[in-house]
Formats: sequence, C-alpha cells, structure tokens
Amino acid sequence: MGYVQHPVSEDRPLRIGLIGAGWIGSFHAESVARRIPNARLEAIADPALPAVEALAGRLGVAKISTDPADVLEDPDVDAVLISAPARFHSGLIAAAARAGKHAFCEKPGGRTVEELDGALKAAEAAGVVVQFGFNRRYADGFAAARKLIDDGAVGTPQLLRSLTRDPGTADGIADPGRIPPGTIFLETLIHDFDTLNWLNPGAVPVSVYAVADALVAPGAKQGGLLDTAVVTVTYSNGAIAVAEANFNALYGYDVRGEVFGSAGMVTAGGPQETSATSYTAAGISSATVRRNVDLFHDAYTAELAHFVDSVKAGRDGTEAPAAQAPGGTDARNALAVALAAFRSAETGLPVDVASVAVLRPAEPAQHLVGNKA
Repeated sequence: MGYVQHPVSEDRPLRIGLIGAGWIGSFHAESVARRIPNARLEAIADPALPAVEALAGRLGVAKISTDPADVLEDPDVDAVLISAPARFHSGLIAAAARAGKHAFCEKPGGRTVEELDGALKAAEAAGVVVQFGFNRRYADGFAAARKLIDDGAVGTPQLLRSLTRDPGTADGIADPGRIPPGTIFLETLIHDFDTLNWLNPGAVPVSVYAVADALVAPGAKQGGLLDTAVVTVTYSNGAIAVAEANFNALYGYDVRGEVFGSAGMVTAGGPQETSATSYTAAGISSATVRRNVDLFHDAYTAELAHFVDSVKAGRDGTEAPAAQAPGGTDARNALAVALAAFRSAETGLPVDVASVAVLRPAEPAQHLVGNKA
C-alpha cells in the first residue's frame, strides 16, 4: 500500500534579523533561535564584527554584517529585532518600515517624541507591526496583577508605585562616565513609567515631578550622572504614582509594582530567586536574582513570542493574540513621562506632560460596577 496524501497547513517560521548584538540583543537572539519554535534567526548585524561572529557561531547563523542596511534590504528577512543603542531606535524603525519589515524595538522608542512620531508615522504608512520591549507586562506576577485590576479587585486605582533597583557591588558603579545624562529616566525608569501607565488603564499622565541625584557615585554628578531618582506622576483620573530607581542595589536586582485602590491592593515583583527561605542561627535569608535576563527570562521570551504571533497572524490569517502588545501609543506615553521627569530634575519644578506631548490613552478606561468603583 502506498502513502495516502493528507493535506497539512503550511507553517512558515517568521524570519528575523537582529540589529545590535550587545547584551540584550544576544539574549533576544538566543530566544529566537532556541526558544520560539515558529521563528528563525536569519541574520545578525552589529558594527562590532567579533561580537557578531561569536553570536552567529553559537547560534548557527550564516548571514552576518557590520551594516544594518544589509539586514533591512534582505528579502529573506520578514522582521527585525532592534537592540542597537537608543539613539538609533527611531531611525531603524523608520528604515524597517520603508523596507516593509515588521519591527520589535527595545525601549525607548526614540530620544524625543517628535523623533518617535516620525518612526510611527512611517510604520503606519507601511502597514507593519511595531512592538516595544516593555517586558514587565509579560512577567507572571505583573500580568496577574493587571488581571486582578481588570477584574475589579482594587476598584478605582488611587495610589501606584513602581521601582527598579539595579544590582550593584560594594565598589559602586564600575564606570560612571559611560552612562549618558538622563539614562536613569530614558532607559531605566521608562520601564516603570510604562508599568504605571499599564496598571492604570484608560488614564494618561498629566504632571511629573522628579528629584534625582548622584548618591552612588557623587564624583560623577558634574559629568551629568544621576544614579538615584524618585518621580511623582499624577494622572487624568486623579491617581498619584511614585516611581523610583537606583543603580546599585547590593542585594540583587529588585523590580516591584503596587496598585492601591478604592477596593483593595495588588502587588507584583521582588528580587527573590525562588520562594525558598532559610531560617538558621544566622537569620532569615533567601537567594536573590542578579541579572535582568534571569529575573525576566520568561518575560523576555514571551514578549518576542507575542510579536512573532502577531506578525504571523497578519501574514497567515491565523488568530491574533488576545492581549494587546505594547505599541506606539504606549512607547510614546512612557517616553513623554521620561522626558518630563528629566526636565523636572534639571529645573527642580513640576512639569506638565502636555508641554512635552499631547497624550491619549493606549486603551479604554475601566468600567467598574457595584462597590468597586
């Protein structure tokens, strides 16, 4: 008896080109190559050829270049993963759009709102998917907190908190001079600003007040370093939020969020590696996480999987992911808060977000019922 022909659906992997082979770019590349079955790492570009060669060798990628244009012009590349330095993000999004490539971009989306708007306009004209790397939305604890908020567990949000404390050492920051001015707002706290926006659905930031200093490396302040910051954000629904950051937490990598409302409170995150805790004569202790790719390992993978599924849904006519990915409006809103915070820290005065950009909510406001309002 011979084979009987049986129809099967074609499931072509999404072919992705990486632009930027640094720390997070390399981790994303490994996720595409090893942890996301319906995607394939097609090419890698980075000006540092040795880094590209090493990464390509580990992951079995044949196409490498020092020029992002080679990836953007490659007909075998369906989408690009942008992990280059932040100053290139908007330009690369726009270039990808002109080349008809979908784009996943690390934060921030640009250095100015105007720069980002230009990139988003190009993407909209080209009809390509653009997703931004706000990975906390994909961490189990934060995702569970958002679902509780959606279910009305906290009622109307009134007080919100988000913090980022980067892991450090007793010696402090190894090379403060390599950190550009504004980094604590534009590349660290921007995660917290997006988290606060996302955990307060339907509202937009109205006013920002920031206090920042160089407390870890005081000698570097004259060069523009700010390594410690607290930012207060007021929202259009009256909620008040606080975001804080520090570049040198000796105990590990600590990321947390909290929402208090008219009906209760939810929390998420923390530095613990597991829930295991030891109780000994020396005291109570638990192991903590030291690297972002460990604390958010699964979240980094999940956000890329979401991007791949979104692009494939549009291409193949399959069902799109139910959850909303962080897109242009989210990136724009978080960037506006970051820029307002930077300005506030410089002037010592509150900043109206409208003076930076006119914002709109990324999603509808909640409609709570009963005693949860």
